Parts: sequence; structure tokens; C-alpha cells
Amino acid sequence: MIDVSEWDMRTLEGIKRFKEIGAKSLPGIAMDNEIVYSSIIPGQEILKEEILKRFRKKNPTKTIQP
Repeated sequence: MIDVSEWDMRTLEGIKRFKEIGAKSLPGIAMDNEIVYSSIIPGQEILKEEILKRFRKKNPTKTIQP
């Protein structure tokens, strides 16, 4: 399961989350509470590969069908 969340940096909740994950700049993407992309939004294929890599690491016996 993939859970996607977006925080508004104009709110206290957004600022709190920004600090919790250790973000340094915007935009940023975190996965598994780890900053993966900072100051950049990757292309769709790059982002897809990162998600698949993390899925496979957590689920070595499962396969993904296109």
C-alpha cells in the first residue's frame, strides 16, 4: 500500500512535518520518512523506479504486474 500525503507549508502542521523529516528546502519528496528528493521534483519514470525499488526491498517475494 502506498500512502500519499501533502503538507501546506503555510500551516503549523506543514512546518512541523517539514522539520520532522529533516527537509532543508522546497520542493521535496520524502519516502519512508526519509528525504529522497530535495529542491527538485523528479520525472515520472525516475519517481516510479524509486517507488518500485523501495517496494521490492520491503516485499522481496512479491511481484508487480504492469
